Amino acid sequence: MTVVKAGMVVLDCTEPEELAEFYRGLLDGERTAASANLVEVRGADGVRLAFRRDINATPPSWPRPENSLQLHLDFLVHDLDEAERRVVSLGGRPIETRTTTGPQEHRAYADPAGHSFTLRLLPRTAPKQG
Repeated sequence: MTVVKAGMVVLDCTEPEELAEFYRGLLDGERTAASANLVEVRGADGVRLAFRRDINATPPSWPRPENSLQLHLDFLVHDLDEAERRVVSLGGRPIETRTTTGPQEHRAYADPAGHSFTLRLLPRTAPKQG
C-alpha cells in the first residue's frame, strides 16, 4: 500500500489568497482547499500547488546572488507569446536573465510574490516515418 497519496509544491508568501488566484488563472484551475494560512489550487492538467502564509517571506532574488533561487516552476506551453500575455495580465512580470539570439524555447518570469517560474515550449514531435 502506498503511504504517500499525493504531493504538491508549496510556495511561502505573505498573501496566499492573492498568489493562489494568480496561479489558478494561469493554470485554468480551481481552488481546492483553503484555510487561514494555506490555499491549494489544482490546475486543469492536474498539477497541484499550495500557498502558505509566511509574514516574513522574502521573494527570491534570482538571478542575483543575494537570497538567490531556492526553487522555480516550469510550465509547458504551445505559444510563448500568448502565455506571456496571460502571465502579465494576471500580474506576473518577465525576468530578463540573459540576451539570446535566435528563437527562444523558454522565458523566465516572476509571480506577483516574486517566485520565479519558466514557460517552456512543448517539445515538438516529429511525425512517424513509414
